[in-house]
Amino acid sequence: MNGKKQHFAALDSADFPPFEPGEVWLVGAGPGAPGLMSLLGYFALGEADVIIHDALVSEELLNMAGPGARIVFAGKRGGRPSADQNDITLHLIEEAKAEKRVLRLKGGDPFMFGRGGEECLALAKAGIKFRIVPGITAGIGGLAYAGVPVTHRDTNHAVIFLTGHDENGVVPQSVDWYAIATAAPVIVMYMAVKHLASICQKLLAAGRAPGDRLAIVSNATLPEQSVIETTLAKAEALVREHDIATPSVVVLGPVSQYRDVLDWYGPGMRGNSLG
Repeated sequence: MNGKKQHFAALDSADFPPFEPGEVWLVGAGPGAPGLMSLLGYFALGEADVIIHDALVSEELLNMAGPGARIVFAGKRGGRPSADQNDITLHLIEEAKAEKRVLRLKGGDPFMFGRGGEECLALAKAGIKFRIVPGITAGIGGLAYAGVPVTHRDTNHAVIFLTGHDENGVVPQSVDWYAIATAAPVIVMYMAVKHLASICQKLLAAGRAPGDRLAIVSNATLPEQSVIETTLAKAEALVREHDIATPSVVVLGPVSQYRDVLDWYGPGMRGNSLG
């Protein structure tokens, strides 16, 4: 234990980039487990004056903030009352102009189906200096905790990442489903459970094989993680008959077969909430 403490204490003298007053850092908190956040993200937690965070950021991670930090919830969850994106962006700008060190803490990665790009464009337009600290996205890290590699040279050399709803909360209308269905053996879907029946119908109509394996990983990287495996053709009945826990990530394609051997995050591994 002493060796571990000394090892982490060495970070106290590490040459981290300065987090200056008037700056905004957009930090990816990772897929859920607090231990999966980066060292730069952990540093920012300790330096920030204001932390504006998403719904998927854990309380345990927020407890690592500096003692004087003001913590502001700005979460958005499908089908529930949510913070307005314009208000969030304006809040970031206002706090930065007040010479605060502003940490925008986002679940997963700031640029993966989040609004990080929009927020940065607004910050740039307002003349606010910002830094991006990438995070582990659920479509890669979360699947790894379920024993699913998103790529494997025996099954796929390409993968598609797809969001299950657009800014209006409906299935994206601009998606070319025929192209999506045939472009890659593996499709990873975020925020897709609500509209999974419709998405599966579109993929089947576009020629995707009914027997393609499909797995739904809920609460990825957390002690309550669960995985349901089915096929593309049977997924519609599955979501109709079961209350699928969210947040979740859906993977379609042959890579979920590796869970038979690689399902390492079993009950005996879940006692440590850091991951």
